[in-house]
Amino acid sequence: MVAQVVGSPYEAKTQEIARHLLAATQESRSFFAQMRDQMRWDERLLGWAMSNPGLRVQLFRFIDCLPALHSNAEIARHLQEYLGDESVELPVVLKGLLNFANPDSVPGQLAATTVSTAVEALAHKYIAGETIPQAIKTIERLRKEKMAFTLDLLGEAVITEAEAQRYLDTYLLLLDKLTEAARSWPTIPQIDQADGEALPKVQVSVKLTAFYSQFNPLDAAGSQQQVTERVRQLLRRAKEVGAAIHFDMEQYAYKNLTLAILKQLLMESEFRQRSDIGVTIQGYLRDSEHDLRDLILWAKQRGTPITVRLVKGAYWDQETIKAQQHHWPQPVYNRKPSTDANFENLVRILLEHHDVLYAAIGSHNVRTQAYALAVAEHLQVPQRHFEQQVLYGMGDKLAKALVDRGSRVRVYSPYGELIPGMAYLIRRLLENTANSSFLRQNLENRPPEELLAPPVMAEDDTGEPVATTTFHAAADTDFAIAINRQVVTDALQQVQERLGKSYRPLINGTWVETETTIASVNPSNLSEVVGHVGLVSIEQADAAIAAAKAAFPTWRKTPASQRAAILRKAADLMEARRAELIAWMVFEVGKIVQEADPEVTEAIDFCRYYADEMERLDQGYSYDVAGETDRYHYQPRGLVVVISPWNFPLAIPTGMTVAALVAGNCTLLKPAETSSVIAAKLAEILVEAGMPPGVFQFLPGKGSTVGAYLVKHPDVHMITFTGSQEVGCRIYADAAILQPGQKHLKRVVAEMGGKNAIIIDESADLDQAVQGVVQSAFGYSGQKCSACSRVIVLNAIYDTFLARLVEATRSLQVGPAIAPSTRVGPVIDPTAQARIREYITKGKAEATLALELPAPAGGSFVGPVIFSDVAPEATIAQEEIFGPVLAVIRAANFDEALRIANGTNYALTGGLYSRTPSHIQRAQAEFEVGNLYINRGITGAIVARQPFGGFKLSGVGSKAGGPDYLLQFLEPRVVTENIQRQGFAPIEGAE
Repeated sequence: MVAQVVGSPYEAKTQEIARHLLAATQESRSFFAQMRDQMRWDERLLGWAMSNPGLRVQLFRFIDCLPALHSNAEIARHLQEYLGDESVELPVVLKGLLNFANPDSVPGQLAATTVSTAVEALAHKYIAGETIPQAIKTIERLRKEKMAFTLDLLGEAVITEAEAQRYLDTYLLLLDKLTEAARSWPTIPQIDQADGEALPKVQVSVKLTAFYSQFNPLDAAGSQQQVTERVRQLLRRAKEVGAAIHFDMEQYAYKNLTLAILKQLLMESEFRQRSDIGVTIQGYLRDSEHDLRDLILWAKQRGTPITVRLVKGAYWDQETIKAQQHHWPQPVYNRKPSTDANFENLVRILLEHHDVLYAAIGSHNVRTQAYALAVAEHLQVPQRHFEQQVLYGMGDKLAKALVDRGSRVRVYSPYGELIPGMAYLIRRLLENTANSSFLRQNLENRPPEELLAPPVMAEDDTGEPVATTTFHAAADTDFAIAINRQVVTDALQQVQERLGKSYRPLINGTWVETETTIASVNPSNLSEVVGHVGLVSIEQADAAIAAAKAAFPTWRKTPASQRAAILRKAADLMEARRAELIAWMVFEVGKIVQEADPEVTEAIDFCRYYADEMERLDQGYSYDVAGETDRYHYQPRGLVVVISPWNFPLAIPTGMTVAALVAGNCTLLKPAETSSVIAAKLAEILVEAGMPPGVFQFLPGKGSTVGAYLVKHPDVHMITFTGSQEVGCRIYADAAILQPGQKHLKRVVAEMGGKNAIIIDESADLDQAVQGVVQSAFGYSGQKCSACSRVIVLNAIYDTFLARLVEATRSLQVGPAIAPSTRVGPVIDPTAQARIREYITKGKAEATLALELPAPAGGSFVGPVIFSDVAPEATIAQEEIFGPVLAVIRAANFDEALRIANGTNYALTGGLYSRTPSHIQRAQAEFEVGNLYINRGITGAIVARQPFGGFKLSGVGSKAGGPDYLLQFLEPRVVTENIQRQGFAPIEGAE
């Protein structure tokens, strides 16, 4: 519980100090009064962003894109695209600047130069330099103002091991250069000495995740091993040269693992006596007090203090959005006063334990820093144990005022190139222009009573998951939480102990014996049998159809609400068995944990979403007129055969099966042979949920015999299929033939794969693009119908993108699905392995082999393969491979990229990485795919939010998980009744 500061022993002193600091920071006139023509353009941009929310969004999006633009014409064109929207109200001066017809014109060039120069000036406000010499000059200026520093390297996201090593090497070089320069710096007692102790003149801040490209909480041990060795090198060099190291905190997902790694590392005898090391706590996190108290206990055990930097936190929007998308509790406080109240509580706790942890208070809020000073003075905290920090370019007047009071002030100073620094710049601009920002409120000359009021925790700031839609989806597992990782680890062990059991078909409510069985084997270890599955005979298939026919009259009359209740019960059972179901997928189909978990979520969501949808559809529609009632309603079709694939062994059979069942149809599930054990687990769940005998039946069998027989059977009304184009087209043709005794035309819903492309244009964020392509192409070894198998890259960035793509892929671990470090597991079986290798051989004859990772022995492994300079018409660019093989295709311009993307027989999924509004708009209109993903990966469709399915030869039927899907399993009927009797009719509302 966060203690309130109102009435605390520190409040009077806080107000006294705060008013003094506030007077020193406030300007003589309002910021907005300065908005005159003589102001510099960078100041104008900030002013406009503060006063116009619509312009703020578009302006910051343009600034985010700007470093990727390589000519004035491109800059001018993007300026018009971002700011020329009629919905954005522009200041007169800016509107005049953008009033040019041609980006190549003199006015266009002038606009580009003016704005790009202004943005560069903005960047230099918050970035201490682009090179080490520039950063050293900034540092030396800060030191003349009696301010210490910590230097942070801005950089691209570390997505390759080469980049992780380069990050370490850069910091080793930085330490050498800084300490070499520091030899000539005169000692400044206020920042270089404290309590008779000399302090390091040099301090750098580093990100733990940047030391390992595959940093992942699910692979906590592997991540720790990889990170720790590189950090040891850094700490040793820092000791040699007399520099201090501070570890920054990043996204919430990495927080617990970051703290765990550092706590273990700093207990090693080599580092246990070091006090020149720091860690960060983010005050906007709800569990920050727990983390701080845990650090206090750890520090007492360690015996030597380290520094804790308290900051508010820089990823509020990102953390909020991520939690909403995953239906997780909010890790951050949702109200600024709540964060401020929590922060002051942390300040108090930290300073009360200054004997075991040194405090570094990072804030630009005058009240916050005043409170820290009040507490420190009251507790008589020694000078060495307490300092105050600000960000470079922010809170300059506050920093000077603190220095004048005698505080040790440290300036967090990022340096680096503009492109990798753009994300940092956007965060600073958002912070500076946010309505809740203290800096902005101070510039607006808010009354001191308002600015300095004690913050109060908002009562409604509970952090409960926020419902973003009317459908309440299941939450994925948050593997940043240790107990969730342990649950899955335990389930893997338990399931492994249960491998090798027998699974039988379910016919008319009875698990029946069969003459034939097959062994389902672990593709990661071909000698390990997951289960023995009984295969139904033709006679048993006939018996199942007869049972379904007998059950249908009762099931179709069962109220939709009762059918829906069974689905919801099944969803609850899946949720309760989530970890077990994940484990079965790991063993039977070689799906790694982080791929299997969202599949369980999808299966749960299918059950609940289709239950909701059936209750909606069951209400029917009325179109009444005087004297007549017209009722539009639905009835089930009859018997539905579901033929499901192995690549989504739980979600797809669940979705197709429960859709048919909740609509009132009797359903026969024939799963892929290689995933029949998981399908058996689904059958067990549906039976336990209450599916009556004959209504649902589980029929594992050979597709070429039993599957074909079921498709052609005259009593079958509908077939739903997911699989290859060849089999899907055969089913479509066979179902169209009217069999003897058949009195209906069969409905076929078929999803038949894709040859999916992602376009990367010149304005793309390459950090996002590379990571998105790697995940989309090699997630589950490329064995998703939505997987990216073609990436089409525009000439201007082709070589840069390809180089990073190859290195990012090279950094992936290939191995058994059960290993936490594995990112690419096996393909499904040796037959698929041989087929994929044939395509690789064709690719080597058609294109340039850019990368081929080795494959381990013992399973059906294929290492990721990348081909470059692939012709659009090449075999590997046209045919579905269904494996970890990626074709990289060059395009001269965006028109050609779209033509190439649309130049196959498929239209399932596609993607675009672009920050050019016109390209995004054209892709939305012209990219021929059923699911288009912009600036994100193209796999992992989510029920209700992203209904899934394509057209052309990718399939036929409505999108799974969408509002039209159940209609395919229903026959619509209209009943019209003349309600007149002898010329009169009931009148609605009459008494």
